[in-house]
Amino acid sequence: MTAFVQLVFRFLSWMPLPVLHALGWLLGWLSFLLSGRYRRQLFANVKQAGFSRAVAWSSVGEAGKLVAELPRLWLGRPVRVGWEGAAHIEAAQAHGAGVLFLTPHLGCFEITAQAYAQRFGQQQPVTVLFRPARQPWLRELVANARNRPGLSTAPTTLAGVKQLIKALKAGQAVGLLPDQVPPAGQGLWAPFFGREAYTMTLPARLAHSGGARVVLIWGERLSWGRGYLVRVRPLGPAGADTLSTDAHEAARQINRAMESLVRECPPQYLWSYARYKVPHGQAGADVGPGTSLPLR
Repeated sequence: MTAFVQLVFRFLSWMPLPVLHALGWLLGWLSFLLSGRYRRQLFANVKQAGFSRAVAWSSVGEAGKLVAELPRLWLGRPVRVGWEGAAHIEAAQAHGAGVLFLTPHLGCFEITAQAYAQRFGQQQPVTVLFRPARQPWLRELVANARNRPGLSTAPTTLAGVKQLIKALKAGQAVGLLPDQVPPAGQGLWAPFFGREAYTMTLPARLAHSGGARVVLIWGERLSWGRGYLVRVRPLGPAGADTLSTDAHEAARQINRAMESLVRECPPQYLWSYARYKVPHGQAGADVGPGTSLPLR
């Protein structure tokens, strides 16, 4: 079975991107129609964020494309990629410290690391945090596909976090998805589209432990399989590129930044993700101010 699935992935990797996106659109709608839980969560999250049902309908196909494009991105020929705002990366690099990239579950988050590695990886490699797949065959496939010149991966373990800190202290780049719900004890409650969401504290700890500059980045999926546009943004107004040393304020900063990116293209956000879940063993919202981040 493992060999068969890998063979299917390799076959799909040869397909043109427009074909894969068409198949993904069908896959997204099939998942939507077959799962009531999927539909309820998607509509609830879209409504919570204040968007219309039109956004929810559009997001169904985009979620399917997110899955269908993976074989091509992991194993196939390079795809067309454009850039907007790359000067923000160059400005962050000019400080001589590491760069921390924050990317929400928006658009194609696989392409951002690949595109960065291709353009900037030779002078400043990037290490991306990822959650290893549960299936052994997929874990092996992903590990081999994601590691490439200028790009390496770190698992969501203590060893992986140490790998990220080491990279930043060496003046390299690190990337992660901060709107992913962390395990109990590794986050704080902060508003996300008007509702308390358990938010990881890891980005702020990384930024302060390595003195890194923080940059927002996401990959817009262009229509009709025309490729991707990597959009780069500063963390906050007036080109802000640092996070607060107060843990709660840093979490709020991060969520505000993620909201701003989602508003750029709401149909491409992964609204079916259980962003508001309470991790097992974690108490309810704890929003008191004044908690300082450890800087070492």
